[in-house]
This record gives sequence, C-alpha cells and structure tokens, in this order.
Amino acid sequence: MYAQERQQALVETAHAQGRLSVTESADAFGVTTETIRRDLAALDARGLLRRVHGGAVPTESLGLVERDVVERAGAHAAEKLRIARAALAHVPTGIGSSLVLDAGTTTAQLAAVLPSDPHLTVLTNSPAAAIALGPGHRGPVHLVGGRLRGRTQATVGAEAVAAFASSRVDVAMLGTNGLTVAHGCSTPHPEEAAVKSAMVRAARRVVVLADSSKIGSEQLRSFARVDEIDVLVTDAGIRDEDRAALLDHGIDVVVA
Repeated sequence: MYAQERQQALVETAHAQGRLSVTESADAFGVTTETIRRDLAALDARGLLRRVHGGAVPTESLGLVERDVVERAGAHAAEKLRIARAALAHVPTGIGSSLVLDAGTTTAQLAAVLPSDPHLTVLTNSPAAAIALGPGHRGPVHLVGGRLRGRTQATVGAEAVAAFASSRVDVAMLGTNGLTVAHGCSTPHPEEAAVKSAMVRAARRVVVLADSSKIGSEQLRSFARVDEIDVLVTDAGIRDEDRAALLDHGIDVVVA
C-alpha cells in the first residue's frame, strides 16, 4: 500500500470510529509505529486529522465551534435517555440530600425522569431543567441566576459562579462536550467552563453524563480533571481502550 492510500484509510478510520490508535493502526497496516506517526504528522499538517496522545482524532473533535442546544438535542437521543435513566442510581436520597444539575441535553433528560423526592434539593443553571422539575418535584428547586447563553440555554457569568462556589451539595451531575484522560472534561466556552468548575468544587461526588461520541474529544477549556470525576455514565459505544484508561484513573464507568 502506498503512503497516500494508507493516509486516506487512516482518515476514514478516524471519522468512522471517532479516534484511532498509533499501535492499532501499525498492526492493521503491517508497518511500524514510527511510520504511522509520520502519516499522522502529515495529516495533521494538512488539517485532515489532529494528533492527540497515542493517536489522532477527526479535526472537528477538537472543535472551538459549539452546536446550539436545539441541534444537540436530536443527536444520540436514545443513548441520552438510557444514560439519564442509568444515572438515577446515583441521585442522592434521604433527608437533606442535595443535587447540582448542569445544563445540557443529557442532563435535561435526567430532569425529565427524576423521581419526585421532597427531601431532595436541586440547584441548576438550566431554566429548562427547572421548568421540567417544577410541576412534579416536591423538593426545593433553585434556579441559579446569571446571564442566559442563548446557544446552550445555561446561566453563566460571575453570579452563577458565585452561587455554586458558595454551595455544598452531595452530588453534581454534569454534562460535557469532551472527555479524555489528558484534558479531563472540557467545553468550548470559557464562561461555561467556569460555572462547571464551580459545580465540581461544590460537590462531594461528581457524576458525568456523556454519550460515547464525547469520549476522546478535547475542547478548548478543561473544567474537571479525571481525578475529580467519580462516575461516568455513558453508552455501549465507548471504546474498550477509553473505558480501560478511565477505569485505571479511578473512574467508575457505567454503561447504560
């Protein structure tokens, strides 16, 4: 196989799988890992792939462009609902229990299926989640103030950060745009990252809800290191090597 043919195959594999490994690619093509690294360097220079630790990802996986909430709501909808239902096992219960619920399409699914519990206090920066909880949830629901971002329908800014920074809750349920061992949980927008970081610091336990398309993606701003994450709830599309790496870093990976 010529180098050009191999490089085209590498691009196709990365787009089909969301990520490719140097060692796996070397085995698949019967070449050395150094050959694959040279291929990936060439593809990176042409903007066709982006190098990451141990391999490469499609260029759009390292995006700075954020899709809006309406566009994201329809993507991986079945997986998000299964993830939300599996996450219910990690919702705190009992007198004085408290939960931070992040804005996002997967966490919105959780708000829709969250059982009514008069003992559970919910803090959220998502008006949609607060509205979903409002009619049926018997416990207190606090909608955190701030500036509303139209793209994500989340409140952000100093007011939102301060509200979570001054809180202490049992569990934070967070969404993410990307998750890798090297970069942790990440999002393209700095203000979103600041609010999410405050949520992480406010919680005794952090549960991340993310469909498998987010695993292996790295966005501009990291808001949680992998050692700050207790549980990841995802779907069966997660790659075995990604799951093993997260388990090695002490994260309980739940496949819905």
